[in-house]
Amino acid sequence: MMNKLALIFLAAFALFSTSTFAAGDAVKGKAKSITCIGCHGADGNSVVPTFPKLAGQSEGYLLKQLKDFKSRARIDTVMAGIVAPLSEADMANLAAYFATQKTSKGVPVSNALFKLGRTLYRGGKKKSGVTACIACHGPKGKGIPSAGFPALASQHAAYLSKQLKLFRQHSFNIQTGETLPSRTNDYEGMMINFTKNLTSKEINAIAAYISSGLE
Repeated sequence: MMNKLALIFLAAFALFSTSTFAAGDAVKGKAKSITCIGCHGADGNSVVPTFPKLAGQSEGYLLKQLKDFKSRARIDTVMAGIVAPLSEADMANLAAYFATQKTSKGVPVSNALFKLGRTLYRGGKKKSGVTACIACHGPKGKGIPSAGFPALASQHAAYLSKQLKLFRQHSFNIQTGETLPSRTNDYEGMMINFTKNLTSKEINAIAAYISSGLE
């Protein structure tokens, strides 16, 4: 298991470090972020649970997502329109600004769904080869910025659940041949491989646990 994880880290780090990161100007990013306020909030903490919190996310990860929306490596009709007029500098500056903001606290919960999510996040699902989330996103959900793994703690459960199901949907597309929405812009297919053996209940449970702030 450790050798497998080591290879994952090396592959992700090589891809992330050579093609994504560029230091932006947070002051210029703040001025440009006026176009983001409607969905993501003035400081990057969205109040609508279907829109992600951007505040406190790593600069490199944010920049990668903006670039992927622009190149259509990640498909989203709303974001495609938002990033279309942005230059490389604009995207770097926005990433720098949101990375300097503080993520708002999650909503603590304690129920059966939360407990299932905690078990899966910390221990994975060995029978079907699902790796524990903690391996890439850390015990506190802070991610590993240098390797391109995003922070997750306190993110909206609805948004997390949707993204995990979009990653999983790619597996269904391959199996059925159906043309359905999916997300494929992860590193070396790691998230696609992670989600393919998760049920919707398990995905919702993981999202509930992460959104609580991992307490």
